[in-house]
Amino acid sequence: MEFGTSGLLWNSALVMYDRQTETLWSHFTGQGIVGELTDVELDTFPVATVPWGLWRDAHPDGLVLSRETGFQRNYGLNPYPGYDDVNSQPFLFEGDVDGRYTAMTRIVGIERDGEALGLPLVTLQDQRVVAATLAGTDLVVFWAPGTASALDAGDVAGGDDIGATGVFIPEADEQSLTFTADDDRFVDDQTGSVWNLLGRAVDGPLAGSQLEAVPHVDTFWFAWAAFRPDSAVIE
Repeated sequence: MEFGTSGLLWNSALVMYDRQTETLWSHFTGQGIVGELTDVELDTFPVATVPWGLWRDAHPDGLVLSRETGFQRNYGLNPYPGYDDVNSQPFLFEGDVDGRYTAMTRIVGIERDGEALGLPLVTLQDQRVVAATLAGTDLVVFWAPGTASALDAGDVAGGDDIGATGVFIPEADEQSLTFTADDDRFVDDQTGSVWNLLGRAVDGPLAGSQLEAVPHVDTFWFAWAAFRPDSAVIE
């Protein structure tokens, strides 16, 4: 399938369309919502927004999208400065906001086997490592500084440092692991190996091992609660 932007919003979230059938799709759920492929669901892959230096060092031969798109546009500018202010209101959102948090509270949202779990970013920033269980599977959530908010300042690079997150199954070399934060890296308590935000061991007995990444979204509370109203929350 090939996708384009429809210009429509659903719960203030982007709606895509496919060029083959013109079905409308929710980018949040990956499901067709209007048209021939309604209720069809796209496969989900783990994706994270991380500091450039971390990605570059981990993938020196990785491909990078060019800014030479043929359009005269400064891709470093934010057209919605201040949008992520915790006291602001979401754009064109007509639903009710679950009152446990303000609408623009940042949430790490995880879904697995039909169950959903939300973790307020402020909690993760404070602890840096949070262990959780979802759908019977043990998970670990990492946070490290170094990523600017794209929705804060007019200049994206000048946005507040909201950091970056990763969600993983904490198993390697056929053993379960627990972790402690060490600056912008993480150390497992079982072997003393050092891991980066991408879930890769970069030093110690398990160097070269890779934790299995779990799909997650870094989003706002109003959106997570609207699309996943039955989500549990880690307080």
